[in-house]
Amino acid sequence: MVSESPTGAGAGGAPVVSVIVPARNEEASLGPCLRSLVSQAGIGKEIIVVDDASTDRTREIAQPFAGVRVIEAAPLQPGSTGKCNALVCGAQQARGKWLLFTDADTVHLPGSLAASLQEAQEHQAALLSYSPRQEVHGFWEKAVMPLIFAELTRVYRTEEINDPASPAAAANGQYLLISREAYDAVGGHAALRRSLLEDVELARAVKRSGRRIRFRYGGDRVRARMYRSFAQLREGWTKNLALLFESPRRLALLRASEFIVIMGGAAVTIVAAARLQPAAAVVAGGIAATYLLFLRRIRRAHFAWDANLLALLGLPVFVSLLLDSQLSHRQGSVTWKGRTYGAASSVNNSAEAGRSSGFPADAPSSDAAAPGRI
Repeated sequence: MVSESPTGAGAGGAPVVSVIVPARNEEASLGPCLRSLVSQAGIGKEIIVVDDASTDRTREIAQPFAGVRVIEAAPLQPGSTGKCNALVCGAQQARGKWLLFTDADTVHLPGSLAASLQEAQEHQAALLSYSPRQEVHGFWEKAVMPLIFAELTRVYRTEEINDPASPAAAANGQYLLISREAYDAVGGHAALRRSLLEDVELARAVKRSGRRIRFRYGGDRVRARMYRSFAQLREGWTKNLALLFESPRRLALLRASEFIVIMGGAAVTIVAAARLQPAAAVVAGGIAATYLLFLRRIRRAHFAWDANLLALLGLPVFVSLLLDSQLSHRQGSVTWKGRTYGAASSVNNSAEAGRSSGFPADAPSSDAAAPGRI
C-alpha cells in the first residue's frame, strides 16, 4: 500500500498522483496543459501522455517536457471508444495511489493538484471531479456554450450528486481524480470501453459501490477551452447531448418556444409601440420578465456577461444540436475526432444517463454540476 503525503512522494518513491492525459491531435492545446501540470508543486506526481494515434505534432510537443512520459495507445479494438482505450493504457502504466484523468485542453492553476487531493481526503471522497471554468472565444462559442452549461446546471444538482444517500452521480472527464483502490474495484475504464460518456459511467460505478464522490464547479482549480471552431463544437455536442438529457426532443421544443416567445414578443412590442397601441406596454412587460428569467438561468453557468447576452441568439443552434444528437445516436453514426461510433457505443442512452449526469456545477448554490468535453 502506498502512503501518500500532500508534500511528497509515497512509499518507495512512488508518486502520490499519476496524471493521465489522453491526447489525439491536440497540438493546439497540449503545450499549455503540460506546462501547468509540470509546474504543480507540493505533491509527488508523474505525468503520462497517451498519444492516441495522433497525426499532428502532439507527440513532438509532449516529448521535450521534463517529467512527462509519452506512451502510445494500444490499437483500438472493435466496440471500444478511443478515449476509453487511451485511458486504460494510461492507467496500466500509472504507479500512483491516486489517478488524475484530465484532458489536453485544460490548464491547471498553481497548487491545484495538491489542493484537489486534500479536498478529496477531507470529504472522504474516492472520486473528485471538477467542472472547469470554460473559456469561450468568438461568436458561436459565446452564444452556445452558456446555454448548454446552464441547462445542465438547471437539471442536475450537486447536492444530490454529492449526497451518499442519492443515486445521482456525475463527473467531468476534463478533471477526474480517483483513488487507485476505487478505480480498480469498479473495473476502471476497461469496464466502460463501449461508452461515449465514460466519466459519468465511472462516477455511477463508484457511487454504486458504496464509495463517496464529490463534484463541483472548479473554476478555482482548472480552466478549459473545449472547442476552437464551430465545426468542433457541433461535432462534440452532437456526440454528447443525447446522452446527457432524458428527452432531447422535448427540451428542443421547450427552448424553441422560449426563443419564439422572446423574439416574437419583442417584434410585436416594437410594432405596437410604433402604432401607439397601449397593449405594447403589457406585452413589453411580459417579454422583459421572460428574458430576465432566461438571463437568470444563464448566469448560473459561470460565463462572462457578453456570453450571457449572446446566449439568446444561440438558442436556435442549441435546438438544432439537440435534434441532431438524438438522430445521430438513433442512426448509430456518431463521429468524434475522425472516428465513427455505432449505436453500441451509445449504451448509456439518454433515459438512463441523463438522470445521473451533470455539467457545470454552481458551487455555492443548489444548482448542478456538469461533464465537459467527454
